Amino acid sequence: MRASEGHVCINGDLCPAAEAKISVFDRGFLYGDSAFEVMRTYAGEPFREREHLQRLQGSCERLLIPVTSSLESWSRDLHRTIAASGLPECYLRVMVTRGVGSLGLDIADAHEPSTLVFALPLHLPAATIYAQGIAVGLVRVGRTVDGTAAAGAKASNYLASLLALHEVKQRGCAEAIVVDGSGQVAEGATSNVFAVRRGQLLTPPLEAGILAGITRQTVIELAERAGIPLSIRRLFPDELTQADEVFITSSVREIMPVVRVDDAQVGDGKPGRVTLRLMQAYRELVGR
Repeated sequence: MRASEGHVCINGDLCPAAEAKISVFDRGFLYGDSAFEVMRTYAGEPFREREHLQRLQGSCERLLIPVTSSLESWSRDLHRTIAASGLPECYLRVMVTRGVGSLGLDIADAHEPSTLVFALPLHLPAATIYAQGIAVGLVRVGRTVDGTAAAGAKASNYLASLLALHEVKQRGCAEAIVVDGSGQVAEGATSNVFAVRRGQLLTPPLEAGILAGITRQTVIELAERAGIPLSIRRLFPDELTQADEVFITSSVREIMPVVRVDDAQVGDGKPGRVTLRLMQAYRELVGR
């Protein structure tokens, strides 16, 4: 196994990615009963590591997964795995499952959570995609944690999102934008969403049940620093289709311009001025 293919740390034990194994009775495998975080490195360092690990801790609390490790312990395993991978830059995932238990839905049947850390090769979208922008598709779908006490947790059960993404890809779109049961825009299948109307930046609030994206928060801070007007409020599908600009955010893609929402062209069909300004500010922040 080549080091360049990445490493995984399972409950403190390192191994090459291709050799990583967990029990078939782990509830993360059986039920998606787990929480996770995705990060990437810049110059070999995880971006906003502390914020990601704090959010992971919060997701575990919402999912009632007992947290038996400290943030410092997670961080040590994260950096050990990065070092073992030998990769110049990494795609990182930290996952906490409820652990091994008997078959059945009772969460009391599992007693010891499992922690997995992945440091894998980082594959980025081509520069031409950022220059041209992408198409997104609107999908009405209920997510696993919607309407529960776990709303807002980054839970591993992504079945609704992966089916939504598959649906919009049949329409030639690169990302699905979830429209919730009340008809409001929530977030992307794997991203947060922003719109620009008359120079003002718009994004749904956390109260809409969205994930508190780390990249989303970084963009909000950059917008405030740049003096770009910002409104965090509920959005509706027609506000996306009629927006001057739209973009999505995620840890790996950073800021990705959107030039089409279903059949509606966004603005002039090119990445907009505010989007490009924020993309530049983000890249300056991370040093690339």
